[in-house]
Amino acid sequence: MKRNKVWQPTHSLRQLNKAVGFAPSTLALAISGALVTGVATAEENSIELNKLKVEESVTPDTNPYAVPGSPYLAETLSDPRRTKPLAETPQTITVLTGTQIKESGRSDLREILDAQPGITLGTGENGNAFGDRYIIRGYEARSDVFVDGLRDPGMTVRESFASEQVEISKGPSATFAGRGTTGGAVNSATKRASTEYDFSKVSAGIGTDSHHRVTLDTNQVINYDTAIRANILHAAEDVPDRSPGERERKGAAFSISHQPTDELEITADYYHFQGDEKPDLGTYIDRDSGEVVKDVPVYLQDEDFLESQVDTATLRIGYEISPQTRIVNLSRYGTTENGYLMTGTSGTTGYNSEADALADTNGYSTITGSTHQGWQEVEYFANQLNLLTNQELGGLNHEMVFSLSYTDQTVLNGTYENEATGTSNCWAAGRGGVGESYCFTDADGNNVSGINSLLKRDVAKSDWDSDWNIKTTSLSAMDTVDLNEKWTVFGGLRYDYYDYSLSAFGRGDTEATDYANTDSTVNGHIGASVKITPKANVYASYSTASNINGGESDVGTSCGYGGLCIDSDNPDRMGDPETTESWELGTKWRFNDDKFLATAAVFHTTKKDVYEQGDGTGYDTNGTLNTGKNRVNGVEFGLAGNITEKLSIQAGVTFMNAKVLESYDEENVGKTLANFADKSASVQLRYQATPKFAFGGGATYEGARFTGQPDSAANEELGVPEYTVFDAFATYKVNRDMLLRLNVGNVFDEDYYLAAYRSGSFTYIGDRRNAELTLEYNF
Repeated sequence: MKRNKVWQPTHSLRQLNKAVGFAPSTLALAISGALVTGVATAEENSIELNKLKVEESVTPDTNPYAVPGSPYLAETLSDPRRTKPLAETPQTITVLTGTQIKESGRSDLREILDAQPGITLGTGENGNAFGDRYIIRGYEARSDVFVDGLRDPGMTVRESFASEQVEISKGPSATFAGRGTTGGAVNSATKRASTEYDFSKVSAGIGTDSHHRVTLDTNQVINYDTAIRANILHAAEDVPDRSPGERERKGAAFSISHQPTDELEITADYYHFQGDEKPDLGTYIDRDSGEVVKDVPVYLQDEDFLESQVDTATLRIGYEISPQTRIVNLSRYGTTENGYLMTGTSGTTGYNSEADALADTNGYSTITGSTHQGWQEVEYFANQLNLLTNQELGGLNHEMVFSLSYTDQTVLNGTYENEATGTSNCWAAGRGGVGESYCFTDADGNNVSGINSLLKRDVAKSDWDSDWNIKTTSLSAMDTVDLNEKWTVFGGLRYDYYDYSLSAFGRGDTEATDYANTDSTVNGHIGASVKITPKANVYASYSTASNINGGESDVGTSCGYGGLCIDSDNPDRMGDPETTESWELGTKWRFNDDKFLATAAVFHTTKKDVYEQGDGTGYDTNGTLNTGKNRVNGVEFGLAGNITEKLSIQAGVTFMNAKVLESYDEENVGKTLANFADKSASVQLRYQATPKFAFGGGATYEGARFTGQPDSAANEELGVPEYTVFDAFATYKVNRDMLLRLNVGNVFDEDYYLAAYRSGSFTYIGDRRNAELTLEYNF
């Protein structure tokens, strides 16, 4: 068995080294000598040899899943349950390789995914008010984030410093991922120790907005059976053009791999990440005009913060029972702590005195602050056991996967007590009527003095207000059958049994209310593909997914945001799971010696039995159960890999249409979905001009989006406009071990907006123009 066969493909001769008992350098010299001798002998005997095509050398830290010589194209997926190469996997899956991510200049998962077609960002409440929240093909996906195939619960900041590649599955993926995954799922493949090579790489960058970023990636072989790997990160910067908003990232990931026998391999990983920010909630939407207000000052307060800390430990055990059968077991224990207190703003009329306010005279246009806060603590355990076997049954080859998994996830949510102690500087109307307030601009429209230190809030962590837990046991079976050289059929079923509990305080409650539910879901996928040429296939697939009542861990009893919904007329009824079904017809074509992949797919997704807010506010449990239905139709095109030997591309475009089909409120029927972009596209090009110099750039387009609650009808009176943003980069290889890279983000300094809260009271601003120069050194 080749070393690391359980986990990933290999590109070295280490196993051969061990078998013959030579050191790597000795074996390399021996092979070189043999080649020279062979060529000489061939010339003497007038034998014409086939030409040997030498690929670009594989650098030590090359993505093991990528196509050699094509840095923007993945050959395989990291999940061993995905048995076919990416080009033969019958589903739209976008893979962002480590090289593509690095050259894009993006590092947080949030900004990486925002640049991808078919994905938009959203805002939310409580522990996810400013964490990572994604919407895939129109459907909520904030709980559908995975690391190495295991769900990563908690709404936290996620970084890419320890990721080998990011895999985005489009369409329902319940057979692989379980509950949720209505629009798709995101999986990050982590960097792991390998006995294939020794390397160390340090990367150090500086840039505008006080940017600095330093990373270390080192893999050291202890002996032929054991290796260790470490990835270290420290990064900090001001928010471009929004200082004193700032971001800081610290991280460490350690991996050790040991193969005591040729059949058994054990890998242990530990991951730590800490994110600290002074967050900027951006601007707001004017409710009269429905347009985003521009040129809002940076009004964040000195005491504002956004903190995330993640700690996980993972154990992987792989055992090869026979050449046809292997077992892969993954166990993970993790904790996450999130907390934030931040300031929002909205427009109002300010007054210099109480008398003016009561008489409504001498008023002026201004903006005032609002407070958004919450904390979240996550603790979880997961175990996944996979049996993978290739068997010939009835004269046909079957690639079968059987999985048994158990997860136990607990999420505690709470709030912060906060009181403004600063001296008020105006009178303004608020939720409680006219009163003393804090105005960020004066009667002349200028920023007030000390704008970032007006509120002077005292902040203390309060008790929890929701205790969410779900235990899930899952069984699944999948099979891929090659009927002949052209036709392949595939299918799978998954059974999930869940035990759900929630203890939560409603607004104004003095005691928590306990809720519980046990139920099961069955989902699956089925389809077929045909090779119309040796390099092209067409496939058709059908898949399903389910969402349980209260399945979003961060919102407790906020029914309108994915929290628990209760029918006020029948409070003991929990309702049935929401169900989704999707059809996809697609094709994948390989070109340029399999280094370039072109894909296209049309899809139709229908979600029914949807929980709706009903007559509630969205922040309480009052809702209507299983009354909604919606659908999303679309087409998606993708390109990845080497168009020529010098030109590489990663690109995609999605055209979609969403429609609410049924609702408790007839006025919602026919509307589009909230936070949904009909059109979106992205492209990243790289041109190797000389052996040392390469340059490229990217463009991201996203159509207009309207505000609203997740998976619900949009408020078509409030929204954010479409935008197009261009980025650029260039690399220069100084010598064998040193490389320089320049990244310029938002080259034309576009003023654009990522997402808006349903009322428009805060709207996230995209980063303005910024530049970073990075030096990479191998040693």
